[in-house]
Amino acid sequence: MIRIERTNSENTDFQQLVLELDKDLAIRNGEMNDFFAQFNKIDKIQHVVVAYEGEQAVGCGAMKPLETTIMEIKRMFVPANQRGKGIASKVLRELEQWASELGYEKCLLETGDKMPEAIGLYKKNDFKVIPNYGQYAEVESSICFEKIITI
Repeated sequence: MIRIERTNSENTDFQQLVLELDKDLAIRNGEMNDFFAQFNKIDKIQHVVVAYEGEQAVGCGAMKPLETTIMEIKRMFVPANQRGKGIASKVLRELEQWASELGYEKCLLETGDKMPEAIGLYKKNDFKVIPNYGQYAEVESSICFEKIITI
């Protein structure tokens, strides 16, 4: 059974999962990795979700305020050997719920065109492709999504 825990970026399980994520992204992003890495620092993130199966951390995600009414989803990751169990969707739904509880109206996120699993996850969870925002505006390999989370 998957248990979801709300925490922050000081959580060591989150930090370990992000190290795995960064290794994967370095391979997938290639030459562009340094550009993306500058926007993915995890120090001082106050809204982190870690998924556990028993005592093992099996997935994570985070969010940070982007604008007054918008949270940006960051650092979504499930190790390859844990995929296919619905963990990422549970993490994403928990982040959406938390953002809504905090009064945010929308979640935005960016992923890369070399991340088919992530693209599928976001589409499956009703995120819509939008024009690239902010630092991703001119990045051809970026795909940006949004979801309205208020009812």
